[in-house]
Amino acid sequence: MEVKLFPNPRRPGFGVRPKREAQRPMLPQHARHCPVLEAGSAAGFMVYPPLAAHELFQVGYEGEGRYLFDYSVNATGKKWEPVFSITYQLAVGGLGARKEEVKFHIEATPESVATAGMMARMFIAVDDIGTPAGAVTLRGAHNFQTPKGWDTLYTSIFNMIERPAAPALVIRVETDWYVHDSEFRYVLQPGESMSASHNLPIGQVLFVPREEITLVDGTDAEIAERQKTSQEFFDAKAASKVKTPYGLEQSPHYLRKSREKNSGGA
Repeated sequence: MEVKLFPNPRRPGFGVRPKREAQRPMLPQHARHCPVLEAGSAAGFMVYPPLAAHELFQVGYEGEGRYLFDYSVNATGKKWEPVFSITYQLAVGGLGARKEEVKFHIEATPESVATAGMMARMFIAVDDIGTPAGAVTLRGAHNFQTPKGWDTLYTSIFNMIERPAAPALVIRVETDWYVHDSEFRYVLQPGESMSASHNLPIGQVLFVPREEITLVDGTDAEIAERQKTSQEFFDAKAASKVKTPYGLEQSPHYLRKSREKNSGGA
């Protein structure tokens, strides 16, 4: 299946290309030898922000409808320098206009205020902040168009368990006909913030068919065959255990069978 890839229209040419990644470096050693966990991590593609290697932004929720966006650069490769900050203040009670206050940390012109506002909208969906309270929406560097009958699922990065981890709102879009920009919606608690850099993914996408699924009960014969197959698998798994250099015992049987079947073997 082919999925077409398009650049972020607000900032084309920036950001790492989407890619699969099975490794999660922060997981314990034991988890790294679990082929089904790695397969879950590699499902779909990681999506990155539309940032250059010397850029970084941070968005945080301060509570009471107040959000803070910071943009920094590292032009020399030695130190991150803040360029500007934007404070977004939502109306109390949800009624009234949103206020935006731009603060520069370098010398700026009056035109720079408008430029800063446009830049922030390249990275976050400003109109979506606060829905629900604490929500911020990060924009991806690339967008997708799926084949007919396929949707795109936008979610947080699978198996990233470091604390604190902001919950994400999962969305599903019919990207075979609807032109949707990649967006990842996180919900922060007061005092929490999220950072984004060139090589740090901000979310994960999966492509799923819209075909209807019907659940059918297995027959007694199928249940018996399933139990027999399960027992045969676990017997073979127990017989093929090996030890890692660190003394961890694990079996490569599932991985071997998976490769055998996917390569067209028996």
